[in-house]
Amino acid sequence: MGRIISIANQKGGVGKTTTAINLSACLAEAGKKVLTIDFDPQANTTSGLGVDKHNLSATVYDLLLGEKRVDEVICPTIVENLSLLPTNVELAGAEIELISFPDREYILKRILVDMKYIYDYILIDCPPSLNILTVNALTASDTVLVPIQCEYFALEGLSQLMYTIDLVRQRLNKRLELEGVVFTMYDSRTNLSAEVVEEVKSHLAKNVYRSIIPRNVRLSEAPSHGLPITMYDTKSKGSEAYISLAQEVIAKVR
Repeated sequence: MGRIISIANQKGGVGKTTTAINLSACLAEAGKKVLTIDFDPQANTTSGLGVDKHNLSATVYDLLLGEKRVDEVICPTIVENLSLLPTNVELAGAEIELISFPDREYILKRILVDMKYIYDYILIDCPPSLNILTVNALTASDTVLVPIQCEYFALEGLSQLMYTIDLVRQRLNKRLELEGVVFTMYDSRTNLSAEVVEEVKSHLAKNVYRSIIPRNVRLSEAPSHGLPITMYDTKSKGSEAYISLAQEVIAKVR
């Protein structure tokens, strides 16, 4: 049975979508069957995997409202073994639309019940906020992977997210665990990056990935070409870092 991993952080600009795109691609390139769900109305994961978000006949939004089946929404990507449940800006209206739905926190979980038997990994790119979409993702997930930018307020945002994870675990999903924290936008030239890493490690030693994602120009460029970093520049430091992260995720047997 596959693992469902939410990639979440309520802070924007921490490398969440970059991690969703490239970790998905690296897992697929390692021979795993992967489904990525773009659960962020900005739809950057959709376009970052080479799918035109402006020309979709069906999206995650239709799936949540029960207007489409999974097989009507799912689409292939440019990466072999990697499928996508795409989205677009319409998803922003889901929070209002879902208010009247009974058990609205469990909608995504019900949708994914059978998908766990088809895919080795299901990765959910959550929106950068703690709304009903994020709660749905956490309720459906086995674990949460948290990208953290190496900056001064990193721990402040992490503590808020950990509180939300605990709340979801208590009330909606008892099996939810922390998959791990991955450091992003690491700049080896600054003392601050090293200090943030050490501070987070002192709090969450066993849940911190060894792989650290560097600040890398090629990594920033890749999404605008609709390519994961391994297809855009295989030999870049960003590519090497995400390949390493994927191997760590695979090695985590639960």
